[in-house]
Amino acid sequence: MKNSFLLLLASITIASAQIQPTSSQKVDESLVAKKVMETNSLVKNIPLKNIGPSVMSGRVVDLAVNENNPTEYYVAYASGGLWYTNNNGNTFTPVMDETQTQNLGDIAVHWQSGTIWVGTGENNSSRSSYAGIGVLKSTDKGKTWQHVGLSDSHHIGRIVVNPDNANEVTVGVTGHLYSNNKERGIYKTTDGGKTWKNTLFINDKTGIIDVAVSPNNYNIQYAAAWQKDRKAWDFIGNGEGSGIYKSTDAGSTWTKISTPTSGFPTGDGVGRIGLAVFDDNTVYAVHDSQFRRENSNKKEEKQAGLSKDDFKTLSKEQFLDLNDKDLNEFLKTNNFHEKYRAANVKQMVRSNAVKPTDLALYLEDANSMLFDTPVIGAEVYRSDDGGTSWTKQNEDYIDDLFYSYGYYFAQITVDPTNVDAIYLSGVPIISSKDGGKTYTSINGDNVHSDHHAVWVNPNLPGHLINGNDGGVNTSYDDGKNWFKNNSPIVGQFYAIAVDNEKPYNVYGGLQDNGVWMGPHNAEENTEWQQTGQYPWKSIMGGDGMQVQVDNRNANIVYTGYQFGNYFRIDLENETRNYIQPKHELGETPYRFNWQSPILLSPHNQDILYMGSNKLHRSLNKGDTWETISGDLTQGGKKGNVAFGTLATISESPFKFGLLYTGSDDGIIQRTENGGGTWNIISKNLPQNLWVSRVIASKHQKNRVYATLNGYRSDDFTPYIYVSEDKGATWKNISANIPTSAVNVIIEDTENEKVLFVGTDNGLYVSLNGGTSWESFQNGMPNVAVHDLVIQKETKHLLVGTHGRSIYKADISALQNMTTEVLEKALHTYPLENIKHSSRWGNSWSSWSKASTPGLDITFYSDSDDVYQAKIKSSDDIVVSETEIIADKGLNILSYDLAFSKIGKLNYLKKHKTELKQADNGSTYLPKGSYVVEIKGNGTSENITFEIE
Repeated sequence: MKNSFLLLLASITIASAQIQPTSSQKVDESLVAKKVMETNSLVKNIPLKNIGPSVMSGRVVDLAVNENNPTEYYVAYASGGLWYTNNNGNTFTPVMDETQTQNLGDIAVHWQSGTIWVGTGENNSSRSSYAGIGVLKSTDKGKTWQHVGLSDSHHIGRIVVNPDNANEVTVGVTGHLYSNNKERGIYKTTDGGKTWKNTLFINDKTGIIDVAVSPNNYNIQYAAAWQKDRKAWDFIGNGEGSGIYKSTDAGSTWTKISTPTSGFPTGDGVGRIGLAVFDDNTVYAVHDSQFRRENSNKKEEKQAGLSKDDFKTLSKEQFLDLNDKDLNEFLKTNNFHEKYRAANVKQMVRSNAVKPTDLALYLEDANSMLFDTPVIGAEVYRSDDGGTSWTKQNEDYIDDLFYSYGYYFAQITVDPTNVDAIYLSGVPIISSKDGGKTYTSINGDNVHSDHHAVWVNPNLPGHLINGNDGGVNTSYDDGKNWFKNNSPIVGQFYAIAVDNEKPYNVYGGLQDNGVWMGPHNAEENTEWQQTGQYPWKSIMGGDGMQVQVDNRNANIVYTGYQFGNYFRIDLENETRNYIQPKHELGETPYRFNWQSPILLSPHNQDILYMGSNKLHRSLNKGDTWETISGDLTQGGKKGNVAFGTLATISESPFKFGLLYTGSDDGIIQRTENGGGTWNIISKNLPQNLWVSRVIASKHQKNRVYATLNGYRSDDFTPYIYVSEDKGATWKNISANIPTSAVNVIIEDTENEKVLFVGTDNGLYVSLNGGTSWESFQNGMPNVAVHDLVIQKETKHLLVGTHGRSIYKADISALQNMTTEVLEKALHTYPLENIKHSSRWGNSWSSWSKASTPGLDITFYSDSDDVYQAKIKSSDDIVVSETEIIADKGLNILSYDLAFSKIGKLNYLKKHKTELKQADNGSTYLPKGSYVVEIKGNGTSENITFEIE
């Protein structure tokens, strides 16, 4: 099979079309179109409810604290928007939910005037660092916002505002993440953003990642330039363009001060730089040096026994002379499969089936081999003459701070009251009291790793506020102890799943926050701090990835962390088994995607599929594996990022072994015989794009959907396709979806015409199989949607966002928006009966809130109109009535099940009974049958319900 597959692959020429970044003009036009869609959407009244979780939080990129009142501050989240507190972080309010993006790079606040400047587009360069739309500004503390330019900046590193003039601003623009562009460098405005001047431009690969200002003189500014080149398969985070610039005229002109004679590194190995200014003369820089370390002359003592590296140099003869006991000890210690023991491995080497170096290769994988990490890494420099000369502060390497991810950090903070007290933000947060010579970790037990922002109180020694991948922490003793400020619901989910329990549970994997599960009806409040029972539970660490739940036993969960490190978890017995497929000795190691796909077969829940660059199948829940394909990608590319991997898997529910795979390099393949033969079915689709989803239809055997994603080329075109012949031909169904990369598509479980799509900027639904789309955003800001799943029994759509955790919507009315319904002037949906309670409107004490009932009456109108709604008893007495201004589409009338004053009088005239008024002043309907009459638009409909 393998040879025939290679011949097939060799015979196919895949077009290498150049993917073009989306123009800022097209993005701007699409944002206008999206606003119009939201206004006209047929489903705009169907609410989406956020169900959490919040406690694990999400990535913070910046803090803005009022120094005169540090209980008041703003927190900017990478993809979760801007949040405000005025009670020291006890509670927060989102202030950007009405804007067109939640992706933030930096914020600056002019406290005296209440002016907020927001640079959109994350300033880090992670896999999920989403682009922004330029600079936003509010002059009323976030009540209203206006877009003030720099639309093609994509990512903004830093904003600084003149404390004496809220209209004078310097912006450091990092620029596009995956492509070259000219709108990068330093931009300055003196008229509040009406006009901008590019005062520093280096080249189209180099942007500005940081700007720092003297606290005594706004005219003195420093800028950190960063040259980088990120591709889906490679990331070069350094270059000749990186360096430090200085301005003495408030950012109008700039001079490069990191010269070969300055003492600061120069050349191709200069990486990301962070800056902190103490006064007019003293400035610090933390540098992610990509220059290589010097070879150590120290001879390390050889450890007892064999090591992996020994096999890289052994000849065949030397290997065969190894002591069997020593070799077996090595094989067992390193968890080689039991079939690999000294005698048979030696036979394999003797017959040239494998080489000694294959034993070393076996212990590595294609992902780990990509990383070449012997770089200098973090280093700190200080200048006491305004940047003319620099002195390296640390004599020893600052290890275990950035690791190989310096591009993600490089933030340094200086205490405004102590020139020698600095803080470095990396994987841990560390502090120095001697100007950067020695360090102490202040990453306490209650502090997440990966730090991006630190604020030091200039008026209260020891008061720190820290933003990291796990939200916000506050300390009052200089980092000895911390407490969390994590009430904002800002989780960054990659994938979600549901089970069939009652109530059902929702599962999901998050960026840097592991895998969590919780009941769908859990309420987000602080009661858990008293009970000790937060409703959501962490079941896995690392970067949480895809989840599959056995539909026969919800205690059996398959999930894991990045690069295919997956486990089978038994929640009941609290056990976990590592289940990643392992290549054979002598084979090239597998390549696993950052978010490796897994799938339980809909035909048999003992059968599990998992994708590397090949497709693997287990018939026994992951205990053992067979590889059922050759390489299903274009073969990988040279670089330091895992690439040429599978990103999505689907199996048809109509036929076991009818499988589809999609790769990160644009290849979709199909097998109809469980992997016996494979066919590429993506030759007629746009090439070289990430296949974000391939989905076999639940409704038609030959139907398959595919979504392609150009985000990693800064191409935000929505690519959505359907095939009715198993991928032989494709039809574009992206229709009227505004420009935004597509992450996920799913079919409705009931109505084959209803489709849902999640993009990097919101959620859409189609009621006609993709001919047209409706915006589906009520209650949810414009945030990236990474995953969608439907809980079939409850008819709930679960929306996994990368920035605002998980939303839930009742889609029962959507499922019934058939052609017949859409052709009617008015259609009312059936109502469920409700159980009567004597507690309605009453409370157990005068201090508690009364419980109140509610009934949502959903109806469809084919036009905007005014409707009359009457609630009648079984004997035709109008017990309540109201008027509703209906929109074209679905409408929801919420009724509190109470009598109107007139309705109560009319009811008592005919019924000689006692109607008791509740504590809240309302009188609720007694048990019985009732009719809802909706009248308007030239027609009327009645619908009944019963209070049992």
